[in-house]
Amino acid sequence: MANNNRSSNQLVVQQAQAALEQLKFEAAQELGIQIPQDGYYGNMITRDTGRIGGNITRRLVQIAEQQLAGQAGQFSR
Repeated sequence: MANNNRSSNQLVVQQAQAALEQLKFEAAQELGIQIPQDGYYGNMITRDTGRIGGNITRRLVQIAEQQLAGQAGQFSR
């Protein structure tokens, strides 16, 4: 699949690219949205891309909350 990322967004941790791509595909699959095989998202409905992005954001916040909750236990000793 081609990576035609023309976004100005820069990853802070470059190694996270594969994990973020996996999250994107999982979110789309859960929502029943077909990801374009050619990697070009320009023909997708904005509503669908927004739903995928919202789902990813929700998951990332959940992951961060779980990590913070785990770290909070370390500091309360």
